[in-house]
Amino acid sequence: MKLTREIKTAILVIASILLFIWGYSFLKGRDLFNTYTKLYVQYDSVEGLAPSAAVTLNGLVIGKVEQISINPNDGKLLVELQIKTDFPISKSSRAVIYEPGFIGGKQILIEPNLADKTVVEQGDQLAGNVKLGMTESLSKKLVPLQDKLEKVLTNIDTLVTGINTVLDQQTQKDLKKTIAELSKTMEQFHQASAGMNSLITDNKAQINGAVSNFNKMSGNFSKISDSLNKADLGKTVKSLNATLAKVNGIMTDLESGNGSMGKLLKDDAFYDNLTKTTKELELLLQDVRLSPTRYINVSLFGKKNKPYKAPVDSTSTK
Repeated sequence: MKLTREIKTAILVIASILLFIWGYSFLKGRDLFNTYTKLYVQYDSVEGLAPSAAVTLNGLVIGKVEQISINPNDGKLLVELQIKTDFPISKSSRAVIYEPGFIGGKQILIEPNLADKTVVEQGDQLAGNVKLGMTESLSKKLVPLQDKLEKVLTNIDTLVTGINTVLDQQTQKDLKKTIAELSKTMEQFHQASAGMNSLITDNKAQINGAVSNFNKMSGNFSKISDSLNKADLGKTVKSLNATLAKVNGIMTDLESGNGSMGKLLKDDAFYDNLTKTTKELELLLQDVRLSPTRYINVSLFGKKNKPYKAPVDSTSTK
């Protein structure tokens, strides 16, 4: 069968039209040879979501946004999704608008409900939600920070104004004078420190000698300590305790009146006899002193002895 030129031209035109339609659909993100599941989501605000935005599931792109239309009655936005995946998406899953980064625009994240086994069908509507992106979250955090910063700047301005009011010309002069005196004091302190360093350098030999002597004293003290440690201090202490015990026994005997010293301290009769004997001995010595011839009689001519006369009971004569 021979094709005429008109048939060839018609086939070429039809092929061109089909190719144009396929190319246009491809550029729009549509695939004429694949079947998609159309789902719908309703939002109060799409927050910058645009057609052809990706639809992801756990980070995997499973479709795109086909179109966004507005309801003239309530002003809500209806988003049409084209989904192509073998993963069973349940009807209770949610379509969340989110921002994956600072660039790239908004996308829709499918949050599946694995507990629900009812799979979506063509034309079903999912519940929608909006998740704050990094920009919105950062903006919400920066707004209170901006308010606080403005308050701080206002307080700083007030403080600076107060300082300028307090620091008049006289106060500024006094402050400069104080700083100058402080600088002078620091310079004098530096000079004193330099002088101290020079003094230490000049007397380094004496300081070293003093340190050496201190080390020797420390060594001698250590030797004395070692000698004391080596000495039998325990035995000495025991002997001292025994001596003290004996002295304590003697003192106890004296207190109780045992022995001669105890009787002397405690026995009144012994004390009286001793006092009487002492008195008689004193009288005897007095009589010997006053009348020695009574006890020693040397006579060449046979002189008679004088009669005995008792001494006066007195320790002294007048």
